[in-house]
Amino acid sequence: MAKQPDDGAGESPVAVVTGANRGIGYEVVRQLAQRGHRVVLGSRDLARGEAAAARLDPGGTRVTAVQLDVADDASVAAMADRVTRELGRADVLVNNAAILYDTWARAGTADLDEVKRALETNLFGAWRTTQALLPLLRRSPHPRVVNVSSEAGALHWMSGGTPAYSVSKAALNALTRLLSGELGGRHRVLVNAVCPGWTATDMGGGGRPVPEGAAGVVWAATLPDDGPTGGFFRDGKPVAW
Repeated sequence: MAKQPDDGAGESPVAVVTGANRGIGYEVVRQLAQRGHRVVLGSRDLARGEAAAARLDPGGTRVTAVQLDVADDASVAAMADRVTRELGRADVLVNNAAILYDTWARAGTADLDEVKRALETNLFGAWRTTQALLPLLRRSPHPRVVNVSSEAGALHWMSGGTPAYSVSKAALNALTRLLSGELGGRHRVLVNAVCPGWTATDMGGGGRPVPEGAAGVVWAATLPDDGPTGGFFRDGKPVAW
């Protein structure tokens, strides 16, 4: 995968990754930093985020941890303000933060408070974080938004189970299409959803190695300017909606 080019002024592109102190998000940070990005590692728990950033970048020149709870308006606003003040740009947003893989639940008997909690993070968290960073993304020479989704949110395959997670990811896919349609013109923002596949994370509980799942996310984050937008992908290949 090619390194993302700078903007012609010798400055590294800046990527913000939510839910990034472990799992897919952590690996996306690692891979983007390797490709020359300055990465903002978002974590609900700042201490865990700082520990993760120190492991990835002991010198502290490429990875910076910030406290970021995407379900909290004030936390998201504070992150966007800090990125604006300290870095002055955001070129990539990876909306990775997600909760509640509710394998025990069924739609007919689901706890709707749980469903609302999943939506607050998995849908509205990505939505509010995108809105907060849009002023910077619109100024970027190569703006990218990647919504880390799941095939569990694909209507094509949906038949039952994990209702909170599935509905929240289906809604995230819909948001991907809306943002792509609105931002793909003069703003040139490429917005895509990516399913990393069943991956050996704490949430997934098994599956393929994390770096393989994260690679598809990084692919979408580093697309060329003539790359696709408004799509749903796994490993760089289209997935049925």
